[in-house]
Amino acid sequence: MPKMKTKSGAKKRFRITGSGKVKMGQAGKRHGMIKRSNKFIRNARGMTIMHESDAKKVLTYFLHG
Repeated sequence: MPKMKTKSGAKKRFRITGSGKVKMGQAGKRHGMIKRSNKFIRNARGMTIMHESDAKKVLTYFLHG
């Protein structure tokens, strides 16, 4: 049997840490910044760790971890 291919969209959106957790970009920063507070915009910088229950699905279905 051939190997399973990783979903191309997932490759671009997620990273796996050394301990096996899934890192993702912060949500809510594509548009509509005028109605967001400066505190929200500041706190949504960079990457964040995905919740374990969601990360399990991402690893199983998209990244084949």
